[in-house]
Amino acid sequence: MNDADADAERIAADPRYIALVRQRGRFTWTLTGVMLAAYLGFILLIAFDKDLLARPIGAGVTSIGIVIGFGVIVLAIVLTGIYVRRAARVFDPLTQALRGETRA
Repeated sequence: MNDADADAERIAADPRYIALVRQRGRFTWTLTGVMLAAYLGFILLIAFDKDLLARPIGAGVTSIGIVIGFGVIVLAIVLTGIYVRRAARVFDPLTQALRGETRA
């Protein structure tokens, strides 16, 4: 067994690493569920209520479907930003701390 394998095993057994993996996994699955629900809801509206989506907003030519579709895209961008912010503030410092202890 080389040093890299020993370091990997030591990190994998660290309770902080286990907590980090669980916390990150729970967070990413939550964001995935939100995005999946929004996208699936939009697709179901397309499939089952085209009249609602085709309804224009006000006197213009923009329909409700365009606005909802744009909202799904914006939601994806916002969820990505939320993940990046959380990763930079919480996950990355914990990862760096674990790496630093391993290299020391």
